[in-house]
Amino acid sequence: MLWERGKAYSQDLRTRVLAAADEGAGVGQIATLLRVSISYVSKVLSRRRATGETSARPQRSHRTRKLSAFHAAIAAEVAARPDITIAELRRWLRETHDVTASEGLMHNTLVRLGLTFKKSPSGRPSRTVPISPRRGHSGALGSRT
Repeated sequence: MLWERGKAYSQDLRTRVLAAADEGAGVGQIATLLRVSISYVSKVLSRRRATGETSARPQRSHRTRKLSAFHAAIAAEVAARPDITIAELRRWLRETHDVTASEGLMHNTLVRLGLTFKKSPSGRPSRTVPISPRRGHSGALGSRT
């Protein structure tokens, strides 16, 4: 049985747990039979015993994302200034909207919005430009000045 975090098990599974319990099977037997945890079986039976409920309750405590109200403004700013860095975007957000955001939050927000942001160079270093001042060469490899 595939389960995803934050999603309830199916009502069909709950019905089978309750039916097996009504037939006299133990919590451990039901869990093994239906390939679920003992904790899940126990909670289903406890809820029915305490409240009479046999279905899943709606999910609660979902927090809205801190920058969700500013997604349109962030997208517009990135569209207006495509070469803006995360640091500059954070500063803009603080100055114009009086909201602070960490670099990680800003990065994740840009990724969530499908927006690109200034990247570090990924190519090989040039052979004609000095790599470090100590090496002291500025031309082709092997020439020293």
